[in-house]
Amino acid sequence: MSDIRLPFFFSPCPNDTYMFDAMVHHKIDTEGLLFAPRLADIEALNHAAFREEAAITKLSYHAYAHVADRYKILPSGSALGHGNGPLLVSRRFDGAVEPADAAIAIPGRYTTAALLLKIAFPQVARLHEYLFSDIEKAVLCGRVDAGVLIHEGRFTYVAKGLHLIADLGRQWEQRTQQAIPLGCIAVSRRLDEALQQRVARVVRRSIDFAFRYPQESAAFVKQHAQELNPSITAQHIALYVTGYSLDLGDDGRRAVAIFFEEALRAGAITKAPEEIFLACGE
Repeated sequence: MSDIRLPFFFSPCPNDTYMFDAMVHHKIDTEGLLFAPRLADIEALNHAAFREEAAITKLSYHAYAHVADRYKILPSGSALGHGNGPLLVSRRFDGAVEPADAAIAIPGRYTTAALLLKIAFPQVARLHEYLFSDIEKAVLCGRVDAGVLIHEGRFTYVAKGLHLIADLGRQWEQRTQQAIPLGCIAVSRRLDEALQQRVARVVRRSIDFAFRYPQESAAFVKQHAQELNPSITAQHIALYVTGYSLDLGDDGRRAVAIFFEEALRAGAITKAPEEIFLACGE
């Protein structure tokens, strides 16, 4: 089997570097696949997917709806679970900010966080896009009234003097009784089916390796983490890397389908994508 080199885009956040360390650093059988990693903020990854720059990419489930004709969702690699959704925070105490009237920082127009905000508060209009790691500072400095936090921000906002307005993930779970679909790993439909299946097997193998040997990825995780406190990094991984990350399963796929139905109802997309999942052995 000859070596094939594939561009693989994912985020520098601990959950991704933890899951994909083994495959990009050849700690597992990659079935002759070599990966050219590019690490970038989630909204940058979303826009790269719009340009179809990567053969394999992490992207927001929200953004995926706009590229479903070009990518399939892998069974493994998703950030999908319970109690791990984005948080809407402010400098002022709970109830002091009305989201419909507030200037709100979001981590990108096509992030799942932005869509969950719109689903929870349909009247929000004054949205300002920031790099996810700059949102806490934007709120604290008063450039915006509130901000939607993802990734490490949900572990650090209290210590920085911010207050919770709404847990957008909890509202989603209460509304739908489903897990929260945050991000997925998708493979280009341009690749032939046999190659797509090889990619899927390697991604799953890498995540399984991470679960079995969690310290193996420590250096790679630390190299790219925004927050270097090892306790926060460990919490981040535990929260975002779940059983759904190893295999979406029927429950995960159902949560994703309902997410796209809600996105359609909210006017964020014009059509719910179809035939989106790469089936094992397809």
